[in-house]
Amino acid sequence: MRRSLRTASEPPGQARHEADMRITRRDFFSSSIVGGPVALAGVAAVEVGQRHRPIPLPEPMRLWDLATPALVVDVDQLDSNLRTMHQFYADRRASLRPHAKTHKCPVIARQQLDLGAIGIAVTKISEAEVMVEGGVGPLLITSPIATRGKLARLLALARQAPSLQIVTDRLQNVRDLNDGARAVGIRLQVIIDLNTGDDRTGIALGESAVTLADAVARAESLELVGVQAYAGRLQHVVGWEARRHQYSETMGRVMETVASMRQAGLNLPVVTGGGTGTYDINSEVDGMTDTQVGSYVFMDDNYREVGGRSGQVFDDFEPSLFVLATAISQPVEGRITVDAGYKAFATDKEPPRLRDIGGVTYQFDGDEHGILELTDPSEPITVGDKVRLTIPHCDPTVNLYDHLHAVRGEDVLEVWPIAGRGRSQ
Repeated sequence: MRRSLRTASEPPGQARHEADMRITRRDFFSSSIVGGPVALAGVAAVEVGQRHRPIPLPEPMRLWDLATPALVVDVDQLDSNLRTMHQFYADRRASLRPHAKTHKCPVIARQQLDLGAIGIAVTKISEAEVMVEGGVGPLLITSPIATRGKLARLLALARQAPSLQIVTDRLQNVRDLNDGARAVGIRLQVIIDLNTGDDRTGIALGESAVTLADAVARAESLELVGVQAYAGRLQHVVGWEARRHQYSETMGRVMETVASMRQAGLNLPVVTGGGTGTYDINSEVDGMTDTQVGSYVFMDDNYREVGGRSGQVFDDFEPSLFVLATAISQPVEGRITVDAGYKAFATDKEPPRLRDIGGVTYQFDGDEHGILELTDPSEPITVGDKVRLTIPHCDPTVNLYDHLHAVRGEDVLEVWPIAGRGRSQ
């Protein structure tokens, strides 16, 4: 049921809109109309180098006071998701290594570590730099590094964070990593990235992978610590049984390669992989040591539609993230324009939906705007109202915003910097 974005004392409709327009000069300059306390607090925090900690509000704030579009996280639903996942893994052989590519936020990464995660995964060197700056670790960089510039950054970061791990999938890369580590006097922890069938990164299963792992083990300035077997394409297979069947087959082939490596005398304490879509399948794979779950923290529309163990909706975790938008115009009867368009959402999936109101559909209408088609709204929407929109694809949507507004009910508690926003290098 939709929580009202009005207080009980607020007049409805046009009367409320007119009342909203009667504000004093003092109200104007202290309100969210000109950026408000959240914007001011955010600027101050960045200036003092606190991009990795929660930003407290200088005064109490309600959800509908936020300047829009705003990215909002429900802290109770987020906490429920974190605890559900960690409790699931509490009595299993595999551990959790959450992936920060989803939230890009050291505040959330620290919550995951506090609940018992063995480390945090990141995709790029720039994400790793942000997490190290925020005191988050140990870290695994899950995508290969192939250029001199990024290798130099990796080596500098590894000197700050000796537990840092990096994947490799090429023999020349092994040579480069070894030469670089030797030059700066460190021993770099390396994981073999296996191609599970995604054909995106990773070395082919079988003899080629064994040869590469042996090269790492023989390199004087590298330490072979394991393999990564991430099957991204299988996270969104529709239907839990179909997903389980395909994933189990793929991991069976992976484990054959792992067995060959161990028969060759290679030590592999880490076998990492999996994701949100296979969190309760990866845990059943004999030999997997940890799971790289990411989207479970926010649980977007796309994941919910793939289905879970108990039904057609993947509802093991709650949708905790939404975009708050404002109805700004009603040029014709039956539709209302909101201030959230292409710039407010990743657009590679279906359009967002209204979180609280039925009988209304959203469609994109340019960079800055979206249209609400009022087919048979379960609640009235008028110009000036704020609405909550679901997230079709959380990872790239988060990357569009500087801050997460942490709320409980209709109260804004604090602001969390998305310190990894734009860190895709």
